[in-house]
Amino acid sequence: MSHQAVVALAILHRDGKFLMQLRDNIPGIAHPGRWGFFGGHVEPDETPEQALRRELLEEIGYAPPIVSEFGVYASEAVVRHVFHGALTVDVSELVLYEGWDLGMLTPEDIRRGERYSKRAGEVRPLGSLHQQILLDFIEKGNF
Repeated sequence: MSHQAVVALAILHRDGKFLMQLRDNIPGIAHPGRWGFFGGHVEPDETPEQALRRELLEEIGYAPPIVSEFGVYASEAVVRHVFHGALTVDVSELVLYEGWDLGMLTPEDIRRGERYSKRAGEVRPLGSLHQQILLDFIEKGNF
């Protein structure tokens, strides 16, 4: 019997832009070298929201005061609990503890499916599912 992984992901927004992580370009990890959401695996003793807050603190040293569940995106392999919240600090106050880069992506970047990374020195693609989730979020206009 297959076991689905459960993850919690964050759509963090500020001034009409979305904070995303450029994942490390390492073979063997999910979506290497692509822009994606911050977040991670839900441990057995956690709710998805608790996992989200723990992962955000581990990855960028910040978790928003309030998050709301946007939706659940499930596949055969993974159940993704997607939350959204306002980024209440300037991006310069964040510390990137995990990943290659971070950036505030515009809706145009998201529709185009790519964004330049100063750290990588090149344009990098968005993870396709992460792009679709953000397009769904933008369409609903609740930010």
